[in-house]
Amino acid sequence: MEKTPTAGARLFSRDRLKQSLFFYAALAPAFLVVVFLTVYPIVNVFYDSLFSVDFIRETRDFVGLTNFVRIAGESVFQVSFWNTVVFTATASISEVALGVILALLFYGEFRGKRVSMIIIVFPMMISTMVICAIWQTMYHFEIGIFNYLLDTIGLWPIGWLINPDLALYSIVLVDLWQWTPFAFLIVQAGLNSIPKEYFESAAIDGARYSQIVRRITLPILWSQILLVLMLRTIDTFRLFDKVYALTGGGPANATRTVSHFIYYEGFRFFNLGRASAASVYVLLFVSILAVLYIRNILKERT
Repeated sequence: MEKTPTAGARLFSRDRLKQSLFFYAALAPAFLVVVFLTVYPIVNVFYDSLFSVDFIRETRDFVGLTNFVRIAGESVFQVSFWNTVVFTATASISEVALGVILALLFYGEFRGKRVSMIIIVFPMMISTMVICAIWQTMYHFEIGIFNYLLDTIGLWPIGWLINPDLALYSIVLVDLWQWTPFAFLIVQAGLNSIPKEYFESAAIDGARYSQIVRRITLPILWSQILLVLMLRTIDTFRLFDKVYALTGGGPANATRTVSHFIYYEGFRFFNLGRASAASVYVLLFVSILAVLYIRNILKERT
């Protein structure tokens, strides 16, 4: 014998439907904004990468995967991609490592802690162009502070931004100075959330400081470390502003990155299809890295 829904059940179902409709109606504007600002540009880039665009003749010729094949075989793109990978690995790992060290050093209370933290965090608050102007002066071959210090100890001056072997790592140092505070703040927040009883119990059991850090602190902080490493990896892989301001991609393409390659192809040479294809390569590479990081972060939390 079939049961008929009661009046209370029908009223409850109607209320649930109203709540669902209100929820989706409230969510719709934000969803449309996200679609317009993220999904549509990504789809449009994929679409443009399949065409050869001529702005003078105002034509779009379908070329399929030709743009992908051609730029993948060009030495300039290969060098740009390799420079980006080297910069990303060097800068992100160094920043996170220094952030962890600073967080451990600043754990607990001591005189001058607040002033010291303000000094450390200050570079993150400055505009990137201002930072580049400061460091460009410091790197100057003749009047820079670094070569002045080398001269005082009897060493030859160094072309920090004009030596192909040093230029990329000179930019890494600038990024290190600016964004290590970001890693420091996230790791310190995670460190302060650890109950002090863990450390006190380990100390009572006779554990040394190095053992506490290695066996208690770092394992607990590992998810925060992976998080900040993911954020810095994604951000450093998009490097453009520092290269544009400090070296312009030189010397001899030693500091040219993928973002710089995309900028020149799209806005200097107006090769929109090639620029879009390079952007797709970046999107796929960064997406793979993000998925790997997120999997490891979720694995640590389960």
